[in-house]
Amino acid sequence: MTTYFVTGATGFVGSHVADAVAERGGVLRALARPSADLSHLQSLGAEVILGDLTDSTAVAKAMAGADIVIHCAAKVGDWGPAEEYRRVNVGGLRNLLEAAREQPLRRFVHLSSLGVYEARHHYGTDETEPLPKLHIDGYTQSKVECEALALDYHRKYELPLTILRPGFIYGPRDRTVLPRLAERLRKRDVVYISWGKYALNTTYVGNLVDAIFLAADNPRAIGEVFNITDGEFISKRTFFETIADGLQLPRPLASVPLWLANMLARWRENVFRRKNKPYPPRITQATVKFAGLNLDFSIAKARTVLGYEPRISFAEGMAETLAWFRQQAALASAE
Repeated sequence: MTTYFVTGATGFVGSHVADAVAERGGVLRALARPSADLSHLQSLGAEVILGDLTDSTAVAKAMAGADIVIHCAAKVGDWGPAEEYRRVNVGGLRNLLEAAREQPLRRFVHLSSLGVYEARHHYGTDETEPLPKLHIDGYTQSKVECEALALDYHRKYELPLTILRPGFIYGPRDRTVLPRLAERLRKRDVVYISWGKYALNTTYVGNLVDAIFLAADNPRAIGEVFNITDGEFISKRTFFETIADGLQLPRPLASVPLWLANMLARWRENVFRRKNKPYPPRITQATVKFAGLNLDFSIAKARTVLGYEPRISFAEGMAETLAWFRQQAALASAE
């Protein structure tokens, strides 16, 4: 029986991966903080090791006897010193890789991000695109460094590693991004950039989970990097209007040009850094990238090498996501 060690299994993506492991009949092992809600993992019969990625002893314990590692955990955000993201993301990955060297692993699947590419318009960008060394925020900076570290371990120690770069991940159990977007729509606090005409790199969590297990099972995936999206052109406008309509919230009406959004983001970031603000301004370079740049990436390599074909369309995936969100809101209001 295959033993899967899943990091971030109490989180959004990791919990869906944990479900898929259980459906496969595999042994599920997870690393989780003592303060985390373990109820879902316990319902799946998971073996839970208490600790976090920065604890090398806990990581080694969780790694022992694992056949496949699926690394979903990360510190995310678009604000704060790069060193904070580096400590958790790069340092945590190094602990995992060091522990993995001691195991006869079949596969180590590392989740990266399409954010590692340069913050510019993209039109069908594929995995041959070189990555910039410096990025606009600490999170993406750490993800680039993570990729370099992971590939270095693959080359030096023949670690059977695969890197996946998903885009903007959405789906049921997203308790961070979607609630914030819904609240901003409710307050009429969403403004389009360039009227929302550019593409968003949407990635339904179920499609991503499919890609993860294709990467875990396919020998041709070893040492490779793959872009993963839904494979559809979904404009920012379509994205926001779908959420607004699905939750019966007002659609955004206003727009600013991209040049102005860029100028405002840089100015506000500089002001907030000078004042040592612990929270970001309303507009950052990362939010401009998300809402204002054309984020269209090729998934041809994943289709050809992995046999990846997105099963769930954006319309279907967002319908499931919003149904879950409405259900959670109803449960909360009934308490």
